Amino acid sequence: MCIAFPGKIISIDKDNFAVIDIGGTRREVCLDIVDEDVVPGDYVISHAGYAIHRVDEAVAKEDLEFLKELIENEIY
Repeated sequence: MCIAFPGKIISIDKDNFAVIDIGGTRREVCLDIVDEDVVPGDYVISHAGYAIHRVDEAVAKEDLEFLKELIENEIY
């Protein structure tokens, strides 16, 4: 089982790769299989280096707050 948290797209390059920020950690993901068009500022769920799904900003922020609480309370 894996748990995915949303990342905010910071930038997108010409080869369809994006830099995303997940709670202060930046990762590069491929946008080839994401289910909708995305732009910097959008949030995506990613797995194994691929963005899979665009998510609503309000939902993304709620999930990121939950992740922050888990880390702060060492619940993992």
